Amino acid sequence: MTGAEDGPREAVESLFQRGMAARREGRPAEALEHMKAAVALARAHGDPIALARALHGRANVERDRGRSDIALRLYREAIPLCRQGDDPLVLSHTLRHLGDVLRASGDLATAEPCYTEALALYRVHGATPALDVANAVRPLALLRETLGQREEARALWREARDLYREAGVEAGVAESSAHLEQLG
Repeated sequence: MTGAEDGPREAVESLFQRGMAARREGRPAEALEHMKAAVALARAHGDPIALARALHGRANVERDRGRSDIALRLYREAIPLCRQGDDPLVLSHTLRHLGDVLRASGDLATAEPCYTEALALYRVHGATPALDVANAVRPLALLRETLGQREEARALWREARDLYREAGVEAGVAESSAHLEQLG
């Protein structure tokens, strides 16, 4: 394991980054191995902030593997740890991903506050990239649409479209436009 000489948090971050790289490159077994090691190391050193990040990373990998039940448990464990830290973006990402798992399982009432809190945190944090904000607006728009809240959904889809356009993500612009057209 590299990074041990830099301290536990740096070693956890190194494992996390290797796991993310493996995830991006389509090596899910390797990604899971790195994330499990990051979680174990963070637990062993009692670092709640590093543990929150590692749990989030492992939850993402588990979700990729279709293991939403495990992802749900990991995201839920990570949220209170994220709240102990000083990085609102890590908390925002974790809340948003928890909301995604809950929405996919049909638990819309529990997903909604996850999305609204994540979006509020993204908006308050001045350095949040447009893509992150768009990726938080999108699932809230989907949720509002599912609940039949057409006006709210339209407003959110317009915002998502504009943010995706700003971020240069044409697929997001197209999806938002399609939902707007469908909503009339």
